[in-house]
Amino acid sequence: MNISEVEHIVGLSKKSIRYYEENGLLNPKRNNENDYRIFSEEDVRKLKIIKFFRELGVSIHDLRMLSLGELSVFDCMEEQLKKIKLEEKKYQSVKKMCEELSTTQESFWNIDITRYFHQMNTLNKEGFTMRKLKSNKRKKIQGAVFSSVVFGSFFLFLLGVISYFQFTEVDKLPWFIYAFFVLLFGLPIVGIIYNLVLRLKEIYGGEEDEASKY
Repeated sequence: MNISEVEHIVGLSKKSIRYYEENGLLNPKRNNENDYRIFSEEDVRKLKIIKFFRELGVSIHDLRMLSLGELSVFDCMEEQLKKIKLEEKKYQSVKKMCEELSTTQESFWNIDITRYFHQMNTLNKEGFTMRKLKSNKRKKIQGAVFSSVVFGSFFLFLLGVISYFQFTEVDKLPWFIYAFFVLLFGLPIVGIIYNLVLRLKEIYGGEEDEASKY
């Protein structure tokens, strides 16, 4: 099966699948005629395992060690359990603060913040926060749309100028030449729109910067 079919079955983007391949976790065969990837049922099964372990928080480094037999599933899960227990302690600390504050009679600006501020700062230094960290999707979307509009407008302008003179001037270009220019400037516009759709899909899917997660 091809990469698009695998993308649909496993629920991973093409970019993610290629990323796992680049990191040695997958080695699909290639079509000798066009060099396209050909995925087997075993490749799909491996991708499902990879995705499952990634959802458990296992790093790419550990996945490589697991795939090479240099790390056992038992030892890997023991390490993950330690991390989970540590996170549970942090959540318990936050829960305790929330419970104490829920019983206070103080107003917002009169809360004795000294102790709470110190505790939260300690948690923050350990990389913990209750805030949902935004992936800055809005800026990425704006950047993708802006660049697409700029380049698309350029080709659209050229196409518009040629079409204007073709339909308003007496001396027209031969129609086959005009059709050539329409294709020449029209195809990049279609390509820009197609790439924008793919880019937005990656951004909304949260996997546009797969490598940055590890």
